[in-house]
Amino acid sequence: MGDHTLAGRASHEIEVKHSRFLALAAPVDSPEAALAFVAEVGDPAATHNCWAYRIGELYRSSDDGEPAGTAGRPILSAIDGQGLDQTVVVVTRWYGGINLGAGGLVRAYGGCAAECLRTARRRPLIEYVECTLQFGFADTGVVHAALAAHGVEKLDERFTAAGARLRLRLPASRLDELGEQLRDATRDRARLATLAADTDQPR
Repeated sequence: MGDHTLAGRASHEIEVKHSRFLALAAPVDSPEAALAFVAEVGDPAATHNCWAYRIGELYRSSDDGEPAGTAGRPILSAIDGQGLDQTVVVVTRWYGGINLGAGGLVRAYGGCAAECLRTARRRPLIEYVECTLQFGFADTGVVHAALAAHGVEKLDERFTAAGARLRLRLPASRLDELGEQLRDATRDRARLATLAADTDQPR
């Protein structure tokens, strides 16, 4: 599953052998919201309105009358391929009189969806913060146990005569809890400081 969703709605249009394909995508946080978007943007006058959504472990796709596996699944693959989650895509087709064949349909639906998502603005689903942590060698064991418990990613590790200095990345929502655990575990000897997004200076 991806760690980003879309920052807003996005669209992309292509023409393949006189058939017009229009991809419309949006961020959604529930299957109900995804299906509401499908109902809202699908064109009843079009030949097909094919779609897919991915919301965590939940996903669905529809070929809407196209040969099985040629539309909905390629759209879902485009969502997953772009590393997105909480995302729905509808690709509407207006038939242009020339059959594309199964391979052509997969390329058209999947390609239109992928390009729509590739060029769309996105935002992280989880906000991460970077911070520094300084501690003495005597506290190494308890510090590493605390970091492991909070899913902290170690970006850098340096050692001085007094101990270690780590650069860490973790979900912003876990920062306070981690700070408390480190204070308790090291009797307030460990020093945790968040970094500003564009600098190495603690703020």
